[in-house]
Amino acid sequence: MAKLSQEDLLAQFEEMTLIELSEFVKAFEEKFDVTAAAAAPVVVAGAAGAGAGAEAVEEKDEFDVVLTGAGDKKIQVIKVVRELTSLGLKEAKDLVDGAPKPVLEKVNKEAADKAKEALEGAGAAVEVK
Repeated sequence: MAKLSQEDLLAQFEEMTLIELSEFVKAFEEKFDVTAAAAAPVVVAGAAGAGAGAEAVEEKDEFDVVLTGAGDKKIQVIKVVRELTSLGLKEAKDLVDGAPKPVLEKVNKEAADKAKEALEGAGAAVEVK
């Protein structure tokens, strides 16, 4: 049998349900005649942490640019919204009037920063989530 790396084992644990993981810990205790009471929370937390870590990485790759306020220069903000999106004049105006609303969704960090800078330059209040 080929030796599995820690990453391979964690990937396998990540796919297991908590019930399957609990059964695994019981089988491990019986097979090696040990008590994993202290190790079980670590294994469960490790598997859950690995899943949460993967989600966190995904979240950090995609950002939403949310217009929270148009500010004093509403027309300038509408123009910037039109430049950033493929919205027409009416749709861009409705978006700005309906703030807080997302302008861009699931974009990379660089695009989110550029959009935030452009919108703030036009006088808008912006959040990147």
